[in-house]
Amino acid sequence: MKFSYRVFCLLLSLMPLICQAWQTNVDWEEAEAFYPGLADQPDVRCGYLSVPENWDQPTAKRIKLAVVILKGQSAQAASNPMLYLEGGPGAGGIAGLGYFWGSQIQQNSDVVLVDIRGTGFSQPRLCPDLGKKFMEILALDQSPSEDEEQKMLAAMSCKQDLIGRGIDVQCYNSQAVSKDLHALKQFLNYKKWHVYGVSYGTHLAQQYAQAMPQDIQSLVLDSSIPDIQSYYTDNTSNYVQALEKVFDYCALDPECQQRYPNLESTYYATIEKLTKAPIEVKVDRQVLESRSFTYNAEDFKVAIQQALYDERLVAVLPLLIDEFHKGNAETLGAMVRAFSGALELDYGLYYCMTCADVVSSGSSDAYEVDAAKHEKLRGGLSFYHSDYVVCERWLKGVQPAVDSLGASPVALEAPVLIFAGEFDPITPLSNGRLTAAKYPNSHLVEAPRFGHVPSHARKGFGILAEFVANAERWPAAAFPAGEEMRFVGDVAVHGGIAGLAGSLDEFNPVFFGPLAVAILVLFIAFVVCIVSLWKNRQDTMANKGMKGLLGLTSLLGLLTLAGFVWAVQQTAGQNLYILAFGLPQQFSYLFLIQLLFIVVLACSVLYFLLRIRRISNASMIGSVLFSGLLIGVYFQYWGFWG
Repeated sequence: MKFSYRVFCLLLSLMPLICQAWQTNVDWEEAEAFYPGLADQPDVRCGYLSVPENWDQPTAKRIKLAVVILKGQSAQAASNPMLYLEGGPGAGGIAGLGYFWGSQIQQNSDVVLVDIRGTGFSQPRLCPDLGKKFMEILALDQSPSEDEEQKMLAAMSCKQDLIGRGIDVQCYNSQAVSKDLHALKQFLNYKKWHVYGVSYGTHLAQQYAQAMPQDIQSLVLDSSIPDIQSYYTDNTSNYVQALEKVFDYCALDPECQQRYPNLESTYYATIEKLTKAPIEVKVDRQVLESRSFTYNAEDFKVAIQQALYDERLVAVLPLLIDEFHKGNAETLGAMVRAFSGALELDYGLYYCMTCADVVSSGSSDAYEVDAAKHEKLRGGLSFYHSDYVVCERWLKGVQPAVDSLGASPVALEAPVLIFAGEFDPITPLSNGRLTAAKYPNSHLVEAPRFGHVPSHARKGFGILAEFVANAERWPAAAFPAGEEMRFVGDVAVHGGIAGLAGSLDEFNPVFFGPLAVAILVLFIAFVVCIVSLWKNRQDTMANKGMKGLLGLTSLLGLLTLAGFVWAVQQTAGQNLYILAFGLPQQFSYLFLIQLLFIVVLACSVLYFLLRIRRISNASMIGSVLFSGLLIGVYFQYWGFWG
């Protein structure tokens, strides 16, 4: 009887969750940590929410949504939760974990990160490798129409694969995502939550708020889409508008104006130049299996457009345009990795949503009319125009879901905080103002000199945290206005720095093991040579000469390595993207030290070979020289010498 009573009490305590799961057609499954370091963290919970693939058939096929819950640290955190929605479409929210874990927001709120259906750790994942195929297509030197045709064929192969796996591509849309999010909120037993969307995530957030306004404590929309129908059609003008701001700021900056007196002319001249003579560059095998990328005019345009997303890349934009114009393959090869991030999406989901929400609502004719306004750009951006080509085929036989934002929006009572960046080339500052006009209870935060998603910057994140902590009042903080735009220009351009920085960033112990031994050998050799020269003054001239050269070689080798590592760390703290080109001029002396190291090393080897019979401890000296040569091999690998 006692046992039965306890079972009854247990079932009674679980009844709300059981009813909740039954009402929302969902189940929860605890999961292992999605990333190393998350396991056994008391404030992190990982799991899968099982939901219907088709919400109109709730008892049919199920899919799994990957979810991470960062438990807030205050007693009130569970009553003030925040949901984060990434953009793309096709990017997963869990990848943004680093922004929030241990952050100021987590102090006051539970933070919920979800990989929306079809993305990230969610199951199934829709064509995560398609971006690599697109990268291979872009790497070729061919016409825009050839690129677009090949992208369409690759995308349709993806779609056929999804259908062959029994995946209903018509169920992966923003309306289904809204129902997923509502079910997740109910399961987690939150009354309401703050919904923070960035880029395309702002469209998802607004769709969700339209469908379930009762779920919304507040909306935070960064780099917003006020009207999905014009999201692509105005794409070219948005890009040119952001680019012209860079040209204007450079003209107002005396140093930038001096270094790049005709930046706008250089940009358009580079388009003409690359149309006639593309630039082939070498890239890392991890980026491209072929290890070769050919920049043509279309690649150049999209590279500059993607650079406008990040304020750190905006700062090096004049230098980047100049390097393209000069055709410096050594430095441009390093930029391929930086821009390959634009293709790191789950493209099956991208086309399910883009074709349903954007292209079916917009018109390729309107896109082409807008692109034709900018004759010098030679036809807008094929990178985006190709989506019309893909979606024309993708939508055959598909009935897109009705976009609820096409109707009159629900008068949302919840506060809406909006961020907009001045240099944003895809969701410009004007978008933020249009979005603010849609919602009566809204506040726009303009971010001068910033690009896409300024709330991810330190200043923006502080404004976001202030608002989420107390959404009943607008944040007092703001991005500083009136500051001068400072472009990076005083750079000692050298392609080897990018190779060194990449190795330091990845830091493979196996790769650095031999180098560490060589450094230790040089350090010991330097100390031994100095002590020996001081104590053994009666030594032979051959030994003294060898020890002197060996000590100098060891010192220069150590100074060169230590200096470059220190300079890379200092520069990364200033602006990581400078390293794609080289180092600030203040570190240019390191290249001279490196040259001296190579010259002295060569002299030491020659002296050793000529005097080997007169030198003591020849085998030990040979080991030291070998260590110096090994350091030279590392520099060669990083690309310091061709």
